[in-house]
Amino acid sequence: MLIKEFSHMHTWTARLFACFLLLATLSPAFAKGEEVLIKFATVAPHQSTWMQIMSDLDSQVREATAGRVGFKFYAGGVQGDEQDVIRKMRINQLQAGGFTGLGMGLIQPESRVLDLPFLFRDYAEVDSVREGLFETFDGLFQEKGFVLLGWAEVGFVRFFSQSPITSLDDLRRQKMWIWEGDPLAEAYFKALDLNPVPLALPDVLTSFQTGLINAAYASPYGASVLQWQSRVKHVSDVAMANAAGAVLVSQRAWKKIDPADRARIREIARRELRRLTLASRQENEVALQAFIDSGIPMVETSREDKRAFESLGLTVHEDLAGELYSRELLDQVRTIVQGQRAATGVK
Repeated sequence: MLIKEFSHMHTWTARLFACFLLLATLSPAFAKGEEVLIKFATVAPHQSTWMQIMSDLDSQVREATAGRVGFKFYAGGVQGDEQDVIRKMRINQLQAGGFTGLGMGLIQPESRVLDLPFLFRDYAEVDSVREGLFETFDGLFQEKGFVLLGWAEVGFVRFFSQSPITSLDDLRRQKMWIWEGDPLAEAYFKALDLNPVPLALPDVLTSFQTGLINAAYASPYGASVLQWQSRVKHVSDVAMANAAGAVLVSQRAWKKIDPADRARIREIARRELRRLTLASRQENEVALQAFIDSGIPMVETSREDKRAFESLGLTVHEDLAGELYSRELLDQVRTIVQGQRAATGVK
């Protein structure tokens, strides 16, 4: 009888120890029921559509997780540029951020395949690739310690200049700005036989004023926010590329969240960031029309010159395969684009 009781006590003790061991292996945040507060940085202005939708996302996440997860936002670039935000995420001062293709590429160079010149002709092609390869890109970011919550978008990029750009010769005569440290833009301008002026984005407006540059590229909404309308006289009808964007969270913070809450957050983020993308596209259309209405005309480029721009852009696809991104990933993207064109009858 004594032996049986001892055996029973031994089994009970082992089970109790196992329970303690299991609790010890759980993330402290969801083991104790504490809030996981995700500090999120972005260059988007405080009163922008971007931040309005991010605020909605936060409210929905807090409700869906019963307050277990929430966001604290640092808008307007107060945490620095994208490189600063990435550095702070890696040391856990920040846990999430909204990034352009440049920032995404600093984390995972493979993602720059989405920003290739003349890869996409319309939004349907953009959407088909982003949705079709979402899990692929999420996996690529996770290899670098980040989780993809959803896509955002800067939009189709155009040339803004003080003199009209209608041909390659016109472009080569410009003192063109290039985003400092952007290997994709460097490759494209090299293919165009252009020697651009590398500058940080906040320095562009001042450089227009001093004459250091007389041309730059951006989405219409981006150019408007950056106040380029006060310094440029023409906008090109050539949509050079669709500039991607994304919201990324550090794996360190993500792992602190209960798995069931992660699923809820992913669903909310994908939905709200899709809403943001659609709003961004509308804002770009409005901004482009505002440029035209203010007396900054859209310069028409001949079909022949457009083909010349596109042909040189397509050489960049090949030149960077195996450097910024894999040949396999480029082929996957192209296959989806070609499938979308076939489905819509576009050649």
